[in-house]
This record gives sequence, C-alpha cells and structure tokens, in this order.
Amino acid sequence: MTKQRFANVWDAIEDTPEEAENMKLRSTLLTALKNHITRSEMTQAQAAKLFGVTQPRISDLMRGKINLFGLDALVNMATAAGLRIEMQVLDAA
Repeated sequence: MTKQRFANVWDAIEDTPEEAENMKLRSTLLTALKNHITRSEMTQAQAAKLFGVTQPRISDLMRGKINLFGLDALVNMATAAGLRIEMQVLDAA
C-alpha cells in the first residue's frame, strides 16, 4: 500500500479539486473572522450586529462550523467587519 501525500487537508478530504479550493477559501475567511472577533474583544452579540447576522450565526462561526457558511456570506461578513480581502489566482502546478 502506498501512502498518498496532500499539500492541504482539504485536498485529502474533498471529493473534487473544485470542492477543495472552495473549502480552502472558506476556511481562510472563517479563520480571519474568528481572529478579528477575538482580537477586537467583541461579544458575539456585538459581532452579529456589526456583521449583520444573528448571534447564533456568530456562535456557529466561532465553533468553526464551516459547512454552514458559503463564500458569499463570509465575504459579506469580512467586508462588514472592515477587513479587506485580496485574492491571487495562480496556474495549477
């Protein structure tokens, strides 16, 4: 049996390269939002008001429930938080 190596955990667990790329972007945004909330010492209620979502939604974010968030929602929350998003597209290796 040969051991297969992956550059990223999402490459290993997602069914397609497209799904893996989507999850990589979502996890980056989710982590940035969690870090912003923690650094800012906001309560979940304050974050919810700032991001334009409910407090239970912030709870899901803080618990890392990534499957509950699409890219659009995460981009909207990051923008509402005053975060700037940069994207880089590279040729696949």
